[in-house]
Amino acid sequence: MSAPLARRNPVAKLAAALLFSLPLLATLDPLTPAIALAVELAVAPLFGVRYSTLAKRAWPVLVASLGLLVTMVLFSANRTGALLLDLGPFDITTGVLTSALGLILRLFAVAVPGVLVFATTDPTDLADALVQNAKAPARFAIGALAAFRLLPLLGAEWQMLTLARRARGIDAGKNPISAVRLFVSTAFALLVGALRRGGRLAVAMDARGFDSGIQRTHARRQFFRAADAALVVGAVALSGAALGVTIALGLFRPII
Repeated sequence: MSAPLARRNPVAKLAAALLFSLPLLATLDPLTPAIALAVELAVAPLFGVRYSTLAKRAWPVLVASLGLLVTMVLFSANRTGALLLDLGPFDITTGVLTSALGLILRLFAVAVPGVLVFATTDPTDLADALVQNAKAPARFAIGALAAFRLLPLLGAEWQMLTLARRARGIDAGKNPISAVRLFVSTAFALLVGALRRGGRLAVAMDARGFDSGIQRTHARRQFFRAADAALVVGAVALSGAALGVTIALGLFRPII
């Protein structure tokens, strides 16, 4: 990709995402993740990622945030503040919404950097950079690469299993209990197939000497340049600035 941050070393992008997200786990206030999320959305074009693409890749986070909101409304212990809606034992107060908002914003602020990194990084380049620059074991890096490459097959296999069962007359219809049973049985069949495929792949990789212990050479060199170090330093500085603004305004709420 031609975007300036998309061209950076995969290890640098991964380290920047982790270091930028780490301070978000130290506070419960909604301001820190809100500032972090605003920074992430501002730099998304520098990664060459369109906002529409970002929204498509982050839709599971939206589903998780809705579940988190329902959980907070039902089970939150912080029901302080003004009463907004009287639902008996599940009163919705400003304290409940503030806590839910902080967790939801933190969820998005932690997830978006990962989306930006993996949307602009070739898995093979990431594996090469982990081995060359982060000194990760080749067995771990190549194994993770193989697993990442097999992920798209799970969706195709799920569709194939569904069509095969429908061809045999196995259909849940409108019965919710049958739908749950069909989902569980299909998921189990998918899991069994994935384990078998993973076992065969592991045997094939060992047979080809991926764990021989011999010093390996690299067909694609990955260099960690000054711009990559600047990306990591910039991520740490921006994360510290977001946390500093919250502390300066007196809104910092430490987890402990």
